[in-house]
Amino acid sequence: MPNVLITGANRGLGLEFARQYCRDGWTVFATVREPSEELEALCTRVEQVDMMDLAAVAQLGSRFEALDLLVANAGTYGPKDATNAEDAQGWLDTFSVNTVAPYLLARSVLPLVERSGGKLIAVSTRMGSIEDNDSGGFLAYRSSKTALNMAWRNLALEAKGRGVTAAALHPGWVQTRMGGSSAPLQPEESVAGMRRVIEGLQPKDSGGFFSYDGATIPW
Repeated sequence: MPNVLITGANRGLGLEFARQYCRDGWTVFATVREPSEELEALCTRVEQVDMMDLAAVAQLGSRFEALDLLVANAGTYGPKDATNAEDAQGWLDTFSVNTVAPYLLARSVLPLVERSGGKLIAVSTRMGSIEDNDSGGFLAYRSSKTALNMAWRNLALEAKGRGVTAAALHPGWVQTRMGGSSAPLQPEESVAGMRRVIEGLQPKDSGGFFSYDGATIPW
C-alpha cells in the first residue's frame, strides 16, 4: 500500500487530496495547523505542524518510516502589496510558508522517497509564472510561488540522480477559500486532474511545471 504525505490538508485542495488518496487505498499522512475531525477520519495519521515553524518542518521526515509521494500543498496569500514595514514582514512570512517550508520538508523526506523511487510534488500556481503575469497584484503570493518554482527546479536536479521525480503543479482556479466562489473548478475536478498528472510523470518530466490538465506552464 503506497504512502502519501499531504500538507495543509484540513480544507480545500489538501482535504480533497486526502479524500481521493484514502478512497483509492493509499496510506494517507497529513499536516495541519488546526485539528480537523473530518481529516482525522480519513487519514492514518495527522501531524499538527505550523509551516512557519521551520525547525519542526525540517525534522518532519524523521517521523515517518516510508513514503512514496509528497504533496506540498499548504500555502497562504499574504499581503497584496508591500508599502510599509508591516506589509514587508507579511511578505517575508509568505515566503516562509510558500517557499522555504515546502523545500525544507521535501529535503527532509527525500531519503524516504528515494527508497521508494517516488515523487515530490509542489502545488504552485500559474500566478507564479513571470511570463504569464500581465495583470500584476498579489505581490507576496506571486513572488513566493515564483521562488517555489525555482526551489523545486533545484530540488529536481538533485533528486533526479537519486531516482526521484520532482515537479510543480498548477491546480487551476478552484472554488476554495483562497479561490473564491467565482472559480470555475470544483476541488474534486482539480485534484483528480493533478493526480492523473502525478501518476503520469516520468523521470524526463522532473523539474517541470504543469497544469492540472497536463499542459506545460510557462515559467
